[in-house]
Amino acid sequence: LQYTAQNWDPPSRWDEGVPGLLFDYNLTAQSIRNRNDGVKNNLSGNGTLGANVGAWRVRADWQGRVDAEDASRTQRIEWNRFYAYRALPSLQARLSVGENYLYSDLFDSFRFTGVALNSDDNQLPPNLRGYAPEVVGVAKTNARVVVSQQGRVLYETQVAAGPFRIQDLNDAVSGTLDVRVEEQDGSVQQFSLNTASIPYLSRPGSLRYKLAMGQPSEVEHRRDGPAFATGEFSWGVSNGWSLYGGGIGGREYNALSLGMGRDLMALGALSFDVTGSRAELPQQQGGTLSGTSYRLSYAKNFEEYDSQVTFAAYRFSERDYMTMADYLVSRLYGARQYGSKEMYTVIFNKQFRDLGLSAYLNYNHQSYWERPANDRYSLALSRYFDVGQIKNVSLSLSAYRNQYNQTTDNGLSLSLSLPWGDRGTVSYNAAVSRDSNSQDLGYYDRIDDHNSYQMRLGAARRGATASGYFTHSGDNAELSSNVSYQADRYTSLGMTARGGITATLQGAALHRMNMPGGTRLMLDTQGVPDVPVRGQGPTTRTNAWGKAVVPDVSSYYRNRASIDLQQLGDNVEASRSVAQATLTEGAIGYRRFEVVAGEKAMAVVRLADGSTPPFGATVLNARQQDTGIISDDGSVYLSGIQHGDTMTVHWDGAARCEITLPEQLPALGESALLLPCRALSATDTSSSSS
Repeated sequence: LQYTAQNWDPPSRWDEGVPGLLFDYNLTAQSIRNRNDGVKNNLSGNGTLGANVGAWRVRADWQGRVDAEDASRTQRIEWNRFYAYRALPSLQARLSVGENYLYSDLFDSFRFTGVALNSDDNQLPPNLRGYAPEVVGVAKTNARVVVSQQGRVLYETQVAAGPFRIQDLNDAVSGTLDVRVEEQDGSVQQFSLNTASIPYLSRPGSLRYKLAMGQPSEVEHRRDGPAFATGEFSWGVSNGWSLYGGGIGGREYNALSLGMGRDLMALGALSFDVTGSRAELPQQQGGTLSGTSYRLSYAKNFEEYDSQVTFAAYRFSERDYMTMADYLVSRLYGARQYGSKEMYTVIFNKQFRDLGLSAYLNYNHQSYWERPANDRYSLALSRYFDVGQIKNVSLSLSAYRNQYNQTTDNGLSLSLSLPWGDRGTVSYNAAVSRDSNSQDLGYYDRIDDHNSYQMRLGAARRGATASGYFTHSGDNAELSSNVSYQADRYTSLGMTARGGITATLQGAALHRMNMPGGTRLMLDTQGVPDVPVRGQGPTTRTNAWGKAVVPDVSSYYRNRASIDLQQLGDNVEASRSVAQATLTEGAIGYRRFEVVAGEKAMAVVRLADGSTPPFGATVLNARQQDTGIISDDGSVYLSGIQHGDTMTVHWDGAARCEITLPEQLPALGESALLLPCRALSATDTSSSSS
């Protein structure tokens, strides 16, 4: 009688997983040899160390960087967050303690140490969940993209030259993200991305809430600032109207917000809220300051026009309005920090089906009271079409304009690609930016599900260029490497490794991992190595102890894992090859397959008196795995044979006799192997039955 949806189970079927330890990492190494500046080497990384105990997930996030240039070397490695959390299914909420960030739909994010209880949309059916922000840009060369928030690295990867779109950020991310694109020619792009949810609406009669209390803290784990408590809610008043609001209360800083949302049906969804703040600063910084901030948000999917306004918002803040983050910075540096003035955000998608054209537009404007405004425009057009016998030719145009800290950077990229062979793609790319322009011819090929590569040859304003990019999705890690060359300027080599190790009482395994600290599923093939298993993405083979981990499992979804029977070895059979699991956030799931490994042979089983076991008797190995069924005249097709092994024959609910396999087996197709079955004593029978 409980509500279910496709690939989603009700809480009664959720699995908290098994106890275990995990260590996940994301490492990026780069070496650049500039003609004028010598060699620069750097290694950076981030990840998570964690332990699961029952429903609790204990986590410690780390990040670090080592830079070496000529004889100098600098390094910085830090543990930037210690915290624990668990799901509360009965409340559809998430409880977390320790160092955290305020995840709020009303107030700007800041770091604190304390406790938080939030309604968790991830525990809702998929059609009721929110969305995760995405980062869109254009890389001039093979580049490293770092997404951070208040100094904490959230995501780091290397991308190939050309347009890129990062869509796998955690959907818990909110607030302002800092994006840094480090090109291999030494140039750097920087911009900020304001993430926000769609208008804060709730279904009729439902109540969503977020509660937290604690004390603001710094990355160095020092608590600095007044103790506070915060809470916010969204209540579905009726079919279409929602009331939402919240507040932050502390000794020296207070804020209160109240708003209403309206589902306009065919016209979209609209919300409006007002937030007031009161901050007590020293007299030389302005004394007590009070201000107000106004926000209007809108979202709409225009199905009849194949258009979608994913999010549009306008926010205006008075001069004396301060967020908690602004107040903490003013308190730390002893000088008044003037915050945001106006913000516009628009994300728009449009499909022109008659032309086969899709358009994507992102505009973000942020102005401040005491410093220059920042603007970010992104436009992407793409079209698929056929040219004679060539199908699915792709033409795309990407453009951006970035005004950040009084620096303007414009970029334009044109890409044409067409299929080549079974899996390959030939492409032409042209790019123009503030200080460079280039064009190149590239070839991409996916060798198999685990390996792909890309090569480019071209010319730029400052000389000829060449680059290569190779990715390997291995059983123990996901690896990528790249090399770039520009005549008379630089040569660079880069590599990225993403993976982790998960250890439980059932075993341990190295594995791929894209989302550190995330949910995963350990699969056990009962000690049989090299068995191909598949979850999401390419297959993974079990290690020497018969263990494999499927990474990046979706929390609260019904996940399916299976043995890839098409790649299974000839001497391995699986009687149970499919498993399902609906795991809570951060869980280490565990599922075991029934796998038998060994040689196969036709045999005839004879009892001591010359008769045969009854029809339908089963043959089991020492692991009590079914290896064959007796048919007429005692014949049986045995699998999982280990030389010199002993198996038992069962009928009438008990083990009746045992057979011993010879050291030398006849080849399949030759005469059947004759196996005498030695009767078991009553003691042996009862022991085997138990």
